[in-house]
Amino acid sequence: MARGQVKLIQTINDERVTVTRFEFQPGDETGWHVHGFDYVITAITPCNLLIEHPDGSTTTTQINPGDVYRRNCGVEHNVINGGGEPMIFVEVELK
Repeated sequence: MARGQVKLIQTINDERVTVTRFEFQPGDETGWHVHGFDYVITAITPCNLLIEHPDGSTTTTQINPGDVYRRNCGVEHNVINGGGEPMIFVEVELK
């Protein structure tokens, strides 16, 4: 079954950071991508992330509203809303 695409709203893109709001309906995905910068994610709503990895494995992560995590540049994955409700998070890429 084909998945929908996440809605991206870029709010800042300057010489220091890119800030993007990700709005997912259930089943929506980011599509495969590699992060070119270190980044920080802040959950706005409860987020049930299904993450596909290049080796074919998947992980599921639940992030509560207000929770934050960070990753280093070079991460490659496809992020999917694995839950039954819309989810929103904000990503800040550190240039």
